[in-house]
Amino acid sequence: MANDGKTFDLIVIGGGPGGYVAAIRASQLGMTAACVEAEKLGGVCLNIGCIPTKSLLTSALLVNEVKKAEQHGISTGEVSVKLGPAQERSRRVAAQMNKGVGFLFKKNKVSHIQGWGRLAGDGKVEVETEDGTETYSAKHIIVATGSRPRSLPFLEVDGEKIWSSDDALFQEDAPETLAIVGAGAIGMEFADIFEAYGSDVTILEALDRVLPVEDHEISAQMEKAYKKRGMTIHTGARLEKAEPGDDGVTLTFKDKDGEEQTLTVDRVLSAVGRVPNTGDVGLDAAGVELTEKGDFVQVDEWMRTNVDGVYAVGDCAGGALLAHKASHEGIACVEKIAGEAHGPVDYGNIPNCTYCHPEVASVGLTEEQAKEAGHDIQVGKFPWVGNGRAVAHGDAEGFIKVIRDKKYSEILGAHIIGPHATELIAEFVVGRHLETTAEEMEKAIHPHPTLSEAVAEAALASLGRAIHI
Repeated sequence: MANDGKTFDLIVIGGGPGGYVAAIRASQLGMTAACVEAEKLGGVCLNIGCIPTKSLLTSALLVNEVKKAEQHGISTGEVSVKLGPAQERSRRVAAQMNKGVGFLFKKNKVSHIQGWGRLAGDGKVEVETEDGTETYSAKHIIVATGSRPRSLPFLEVDGEKIWSSDDALFQEDAPETLAIVGAGAIGMEFADIFEAYGSDVTILEALDRVLPVEDHEISAQMEKAYKKRGMTIHTGARLEKAEPGDDGVTLTFKDKDGEEQTLTVDRVLSAVGRVPNTGDVGLDAAGVELTEKGDFVQVDEWMRTNVDGVYAVGDCAGGALLAHKASHEGIACVEKIAGEAHGPVDYGNIPNCTYCHPEVASVGLTEEQAKEAGHDIQVGKFPWVGNGRAVAHGDAEGFIKVIRDKKYSEILGAHIIGPHATELIAEFVVGRHLETTAEEMEKAIHPHPTLSEAVAEAALASLGRAIHI
């Protein structure tokens, strides 16, 4: 279709990791593509999410490494740390990546339409800009509007004393005391950052363990590691109210024993999940159906909505709210549109990653899930203390856990807590994608001395014959 500046083969509403990747892939497949984005290209992930938090976590890790410098014969004297410069660095990193997306759009001839996009029905998208409203047309429209932090009635975010994750990213000073409500990936990552920069951190989690989506042994190891760093953790804690005052914020909650407790802190970070951005994007006008619960866009395996020519990918379409999941949905959707589909997204093989220290990563089933599914399993664990590279690096806490199906030796799940877990998990993801057995994971020769050797040893442990433990 000829591009007259107003008519495209594909228009994507939203420039996050689902949207911008979909637009680029569409262009690669010969479509004229446009991406409507009101804010910065890259979306939440790149600008106020994944990328800047990883920058801050890198800084936090360095702070903790400097504290142990004398072990390496490095004398630093009294160490002084400030969050401000680390926060400024994180903004520079995000800005660099934002410019990168703009470059990719130019390289792939994707049109960036700056403004707020809304479906208008009949293949139309209205874009609200500072100068008025423009209407664009496309045979195919992808909604990729992402998500935002959830706010609770008894924990109203004000941006000053009660923060969302967005607010936490822009703090130049670490508060003396900080309570974090929610011990999922976001809460645990910010706990790492602020503790490193001097905050006395207390974590409140309503469920019975931190990182509740992870395997129970991983959760236990994570809690142990944070308590060792001096953090206070309350699991099974039900927050009842948060009252801002002159002295900070007073939280009232019931602990796991049902006893009422109060806690006064300088600041509170709400990390209780995210909700989809499905309001004010024209879904009603276009007749697009939402799910019964959660207000996510209802889609099929190819990300198609109930309206012909309208699709949804990423956080607004539900499922795991992960950037890499969004990108793969965008690609799968566009390839299906172009008649080049290689299969829908394999939702059973999406890795989870938490970038705090120690790092946590997993893919597939937890031990509990594997048992509930009726599998006859064998579980193997390999501790990092048995890996020479981990010991030499001084980071040997944690383990790799592999859950194997005895019948076919299929790797049902892999769980890592420890050094570079978020990188190492990719080996299990590829292995599962290629339907590799535990035996084959070990037979592939891993270089020595590396952390990757522990992947092979964990596979061996699931067979009952690990060498180095």
